[in-house]
Amino acid sequence: MTPPVVLTVAGSDSGAGAGIQADLKVFAALRVYGTSVITAITAQNTRQVRAVFPIPAEMVTEQLTALVEDLPPVAVKTGMLGEAAVASAVAAAARAGLLPNLVVDPVLVSTSGARLGVVDAIERLLPYAMVATPNRAEAAAILGRAVTGPDEMAEAARQLAAGGPRYVVVTGGDVDGSGLATGGGEAFGGAVDALWTGTEVRLLRRPWVPTRNTHGTGCSYSAAIAARLALGDPVPEAVASAKEYVTRALLGARNWALGGGHGPLDHHDWSGTPTENGSGSSSIGRLS
Repeated sequence: MTPPVVLTVAGSDSGAGAGIQADLKVFAALRVYGTSVITAITAQNTRQVRAVFPIPAEMVTEQLTALVEDLPPVAVKTGMLGEAAVASAVAAAARAGLLPNLVVDPVLVSTSGARLGVVDAIERLLPYAMVATPNRAEAAAILGRAVTGPDEMAEAARQLAAGGPRYVVVTGGDVDGSGLATGGGEAFGGAVDALWTGTEVRLLRRPWVPTRNTHGTGCSYSAAIAARLALGDPVPEAVASAKEYVTRALLGARNWALGGGHGPLDHHDWSGTPTENGSGSSSIGRLS
């Protein structure tokens, strides 16, 4: 059977834990055919982003045009866009109907703390998104207010959906540099995400994984959602499946010693680590 094509539009991570490289690993692991449009080249490792070289918007458009003419995607995810001109180019392709099942990961700050995007660039793309996947910090930057616990995450998901996305999942499994949860994680009984479905908020909970190897978690989550959409999953099931995939990837890499900072995930299940409950679904609750 010919695999479905899934496109990632994002930056290149020289450390291969996030960005284009992580997305393509996720696509391969989930058995879809990945293609890529590179928006920036970064010089980074597990400790820091040292430099960012943006790709001109014209070249981003050329990459998109070449791919959609010959390898039209069934689903698309965006990550780091960086400059407003690039966001406008991607938004133009979305407006033309060339980016189906669009998953927007509004990358604003890397795990190491470097600012990789601008809010107004992200806002240009949100109206065309099937799913937006900000973490708490990104949701807070877009909304201009703090987003802390599950209640604030649920409200943030509702508010962000007003900007255009049909579904919004605000992720809450982020950690600080010491590997401890920063107001999410352990404080709320696990890694909690708030998914706005258009009619209600669903809280997805999985065990919080204590590890420093979290680089590329957001990229992998959004890439997994896009892959599951390409395979035919409805959005809520795609999000739940992606959360399970990322949980397994975190568990598999939790004791890896790659680099001296935030290491990568186990995208290919090399460790063969079962999830805590041994099932393939996340614990889901609802807020009216």
